[in-house]
Formats: sequence, C-alpha cells, structure tokens
Amino acid sequence: MQRMDDDNTSKSAFVLWLTGLSGAGKTTLATRLYEHLRELGRNVERLDGDTLREVFPNTGFSREARNGHIRRVGFMAGRLAHHGVCVVCAFISPYRDARDFARSQCQPFIEVYVKASLEECKRRDVKGLYKKAMAGQITSFTGLDDPYEEPDRPEIVVDTEHQTVEESVQQILDYLKPYL
Repeated sequence: MQRMDDDNTSKSAFVLWLTGLSGAGKTTLATRLYEHLRELGRNVERLDGDTLREVFPNTGFSREARNGHIRRVGFMAGRLAHHGVCVVCAFISPYRDARDFARSQCQPFIEVYVKASLEECKRRDVKGLYKKAMAGQITSFTGLDDPYEEPDRPEIVVDTEHQTVEESVQQILDYLKPYL
C-alpha cells in the first residue's frame, strides 16, 4: 500500500516479519531497524512477542494458542501497513501455517529469517529460558520440545551467529531500499 508524504514523494509501507528461535536476535534487530526508520522520518511501529504477551498475558504456548496469537498480530500488522505504517514484527512464530496467514494479511510482507543455531541460542540464553526449559520448568519450548519450522522461502536470511548486529541490520536495510 502506498501513502503520500509531505514532500510529495510516494513511499511504500510494509510489514517486516522477523522470525527465528528464542535468542537468535530478533528483538535486537527489530529495535535497531525501528530506530533507523524513525530517523528516516517514516511512520513506523514495532510489534514484539514479549511486549504483546505482557499486554495479553493469557496467551498460551500450545500450537493452537501460538497460531492464534500470530494470526491476530498478522491481521493487526496488515491493517497498520494498509494505513501507511511500516511495521517491524519480531516473533518466534514457529509454525509456517501461521506465518503464511500473516503473509496473506500483509502487503507487502517481507519475511526475515533470523538464523542462529540452537546451540548458539542456548549459549546466548539472554533471558535464561533455555536453562529453565532444560530443567523442566518450561514446557513446549520452541527448538527443544516443540518444533521450529524454518521458513521455506524468506525474502531475507540474516545469519546472526556469523554476522554482527550492524551487518545484519545493513543487509535488511539494503533489501528495503525500494521502500525507503
């Protein structure tokens, strides 16, 4: 969807959907991208899994609950983009069918696979979630006892295990140039 800016140039809104394992770097990248887009004067919103779960604390972690959550977020992101807002989403979103639904709601939808090995994510374990999951304190944990279905054909793959944050952000911004 397009909107007219004050300088009479047409810029496209979009939904940038960052998906990957817990600890892969989705939130870090989303925050940096959000800041960069704000600096460019773009109307932008950042939607993050942890933040939304604080607002909707009864969102469960079963496949059905996760899919429902991602479907709602996909719908909301699509509506924001329709109204000219660039949306940066950071969600594990482990199941392809829920991501496919989000894609169907958002035009354009740019899927970014934030790739890092399970071993690297366990090593990082910024929130201590892997430690809790391996101790049996958390169940249905993506990558351990619940699957993460890697994207089939993401528009962008950033390898945060081998790239710096700056390199990953620049790779995404390079892809976004036609929209900026």
